[in-house]
Amino acid sequence: MNTFKIIVVGFISGLAGAFVFYSYQQEKTARQQQAQYEAANYTPITPYQPTIIQPSEASSAGESVDFSFAATKATPSVVYINSISQGRSYNSWDWFFGSTGSQTQVSSGSGVIFSADGYIVTNNHVIETAEKIQVLYNKKQYDAELIGTDPSTDLAVLKIKESNLPAITLGNSKNLAVGEWVIAVGNPFSLSSTVTVGVVSAKGRKINIVDDRFPIESFIQTDAAINPGNSGGALVNKNGELVGINTAILSRTGSYTGYAFAVPIDIVKKAVEDLIKYGTPQKAIFGGKVVEHDFANARKYGLDENVKVFKGVIVGKIERNGAAAIAGLQEGDIITKINNTEINSESAFEEELAYHYPGDKITVSYLRGNKLASVSLTLLNKNGDTSVIKRTIYNDATLGVSLEAVDYGVKIFNIKDGLFKRIGLPENYTIIQINRRQVKNPSDVIEFFNSYKGRVYLYGINGSKQEMPLSFYLQ
Repeated sequence: MNTFKIIVVGFISGLAGAFVFYSYQQEKTARQQQAQYEAANYTPITPYQPTIIQPSEASSAGESVDFSFAATKATPSVVYINSISQGRSYNSWDWFFGSTGSQTQVSSGSGVIFSADGYIVTNNHVIETAEKIQVLYNKKQYDAELIGTDPSTDLAVLKIKESNLPAITLGNSKNLAVGEWVIAVGNPFSLSSTVTVGVVSAKGRKINIVDDRFPIESFIQTDAAINPGNSGGALVNKNGELVGINTAILSRTGSYTGYAFAVPIDIVKKAVEDLIKYGTPQKAIFGGKVVEHDFANARKYGLDENVKVFKGVIVGKIERNGAAAIAGLQEGDIITKINNTEINSESAFEEELAYHYPGDKITVSYLRGNKLASVSLTLLNKNGDTSVIKRTIYNDATLGVSLEAVDYGVKIFNIKDGLFKRIGLPENYTIIQINRRQVKNPSDVIEFFNSYKGRVYLYGINGSKQEMPLSFYLQ
């Protein structure tokens, strides 16, 4: 009986508790609904006013990402270039029988029409091994004349016999901003008149790809898609103005990966002017090397390592009797300005020199022992004076070639019927040594081959800078 009472009491108590909990929940829900209702009917003091774009503003915003005008303006000024050469093999049997094995090789690239009378700029690496250069434009094929090359900037100038060509409009690379839209026009993978779009990723890039005694690297970096065949093509801004010549990509596959580089138009303009006027670049030589001013180099040269900001570039090796030595600069000096231009990297230093000629006087501001000073420095040419360097070409009928002195030896080109063709020397071969003796003057090469009889040991490099030693017998 007692057990039954306990069960009944417990049941009644449970019902009572459930009723109380249910009533509490109902009251809570009512309060929440009331709160939600009140929030939904809240009227702000200042009513919300959406921004309404007027039709004129909308069309303006649309135009900012429309590149059709720039593409239409620039594309007619970009040409297709074929670089044709004969891949030759040579051995003593070829000389004995008077023959060489050869196979025609054709590589392609791009070029930009620089003037209406037929001057075209491209990359030096596009044409440096060519025995014949063809320009394809407007469904016509032209044999191009090589006016000159500037290996230090990887540029070359060609000329075709045509007039009233659509010369590209030149822009300004100094005013080009990081993040600005740019358009690459060229012929990647032999696909002519291809347009790709990207932004300026960086300026003043030095990537150590120019193989020259006095390299100038201050590239514009862009993420516009650039591939093999784009070399020598145009990099233009939204107005269709030329701001750079597309030159290189960084890629493990050899194709586009988002890192492409162009020579700034301000550097291109001087190089083209030099090549057209003199046939060879007029390099202003500082007479020393500079290195980045950073923690590691500050320690190396015994400079203050605890500065907040590493500004300027450090003067490294000084050439004896060079422009820097004559001006009194020393190793460890920190160059901060050239004239009124601040210098904070090697590429900025090289770019500023690229605008000058031998004989120009510049003001160099520098720090030595934390004291600021400045000096007037007269830039020299690669021969150590201020004269204009002109291209001198020698011709010899017996050898059947044209010859000119270059930095490393004597370069031969325009090979026709003659001794060098029978030997099998390739176009743009540079003779560095004859019978293990250095040669620098074309007249020495001509005199040797017109008088010597016997075994010849020739050492040199081909147009691709590959070593090419030869041995043969002259009768």
